[in-house]
Amino acid sequence: MGNNRVRLSGGAAWQTDFRRRTTGRAPRTAMEVATVRRTLNHTLTELKRAIDQYAVAVAADLYALAWQQAAGAPPSETRDQRAQLKNLKEILGSRRWQEEEGRQAAAAPPKSVPSQPRVATAAPRVRPDVARADESVARSPRRNPSSSAAPRRSSVPPRPPVPTSAPTPDPSPHVIDRPPRREEPAFLETGQLWEIATELRPLLEQTARTGSTTTWPQIHKRLPGLPRLHADDQCVLLWLVDEDGRKGEPLLSALVTVGDRQMHPRFPAVAEQLGWTPPAGTRPHTGWSYEVLKAHQHWRHRR
Repeated sequence: MGNNRVRLSGGAAWQTDFRRRTTGRAPRTAMEVATVRRTLNHTLTELKRAIDQYAVAVAADLYALAWQQAAGAPPSETRDQRAQLKNLKEILGSRRWQEEEGRQAAAAPPKSVPSQPRVATAAPRVRPDVARADESVARSPRRNPSSSAAPRRSSVPPRPPVPTSAPTPDPSPHVIDRPPRREEPAFLETGQLWEIATELRPLLEQTARTGSTTTWPQIHKRLPGLPRLHADDQCVLLWLVDEDGRKGEPLLSALVTVGDRQMHPRFPAVAEQLGWTPPAGTRPHTGWSYEVLKAHQHWRHRR
């Protein structure tokens, strides 16, 4: 699930890719889940020790490793460990930690630059007709130095300069300058998606408490450090948010809308992976509206 993933768009192709990316790497047995949690707990212990010792470089590597390990199990199985990582992130982003990071970087010895091999330079060429200070040059008797200095005259008169014509303007008066096409952002690594989902869920819970909805541009404003997201990564993030919920809770992913509080076109596909289906006899849009109402009622009095 790195940056080399194949991008699929639309219809069944996207849904097939979504299933593979959200369930393909999740462990299926209790033993696999227990192994992930045990490894992650060990990494968290080492990370806390590195923070206590102000080992900046070691802590940064262990923090990234911990999120990669957390991605090896469903979010609901690593809820406590991810909460610890979220608290440790505040320490790693604190002003005191950044000052220590700068101090250690300044005190680190400069990296030695490997010396470049010397390129052998060829000896300068000496013209045969130029004498050194301690030598004499014998010139050929058939050579007439004076004749070579005089330019040869040509019997053909010089040609007059060819006049150059000015460039003709483009006959089409209307030229449309189209802005360059915006490239799709790269896919994020799995550990990054788990980390962002841990930050995103409290934001959506707060949105539900206020009885409102939100959009991805509004989410970016509330999470300034959030990078540009591929559309497929947005869906994976919403799946991770709801997979982290308790059994029977309404889907927080329903609160992410488009336009004027309209259902996101990919919500049915995301909800399907979570086992959600619209009530019998209703259209997907009607079922989505009911899910939004349930989320508002469920989180209204919860803190």
